[in-house]
Amino acid sequence: MHTLCARGTMKPEINAAVGFLSRFLRVKGHVNDRQVQTFSQSLQDILSEQYKHHWFPDRPCKGSGYRCIRINHKMDPLVGQAGQRIGLTIQQLYLLLPSELTLWVDPFEVSYRIGEDGSICVLYESQPMPVVMPGTAITSSPSGSGGSGNPMVDSHISCKEELMVLGRASPSKAYNMMTVSS
Repeated sequence: MHTLCARGTMKPEINAAVGFLSRFLRVKGHVNDRQVQTFSQSLQDILSEQYKHHWFPDRPCKGSGYRCIRINHKMDPLVGQAGQRIGLTIQQLYLLLPSELTLWVDPFEVSYRIGEDGSICVLYESQPMPVVMPGTAITSSPSGSGGSGNPMVDSHISCKEELMVLGRASPSKAYNMMTVSS
């Protein structure tokens, strides 16, 4: 019998999300390296604290909406808080960051969409590692599903795929995926 890795860390996912947002400040703005570093560290701390009771590696979609960073007609409050720590106003952040951005920070995957109808792109992706319980062995069925009956092992559907398949009222569009694996 095996289960998904119950890894409690969210550091690689948060690092990917923070790095993505920080690059906009570095490239688009008049923000010096020290300010970018402070913004990055602040946002890492804020996200870690915010997500600590909403991180479920065994069910990555659970809490996905809570962990979603969204900039549209309103600035995401967590991003705004990190920006204020380096002296940026919400208006300045709007000038530096995409006006329509959705960033999903989920266990094993970080992805984003720029624009309401933009493509969903993957920034970070990793696979859960099986944990072998002492005195047990991992068995494998001929189909390669592992025979565990766990839907996360047999058929992994990411939160974004679920949105694309189940959540769209408009006709489906082609989605290009940019993947960076660890």
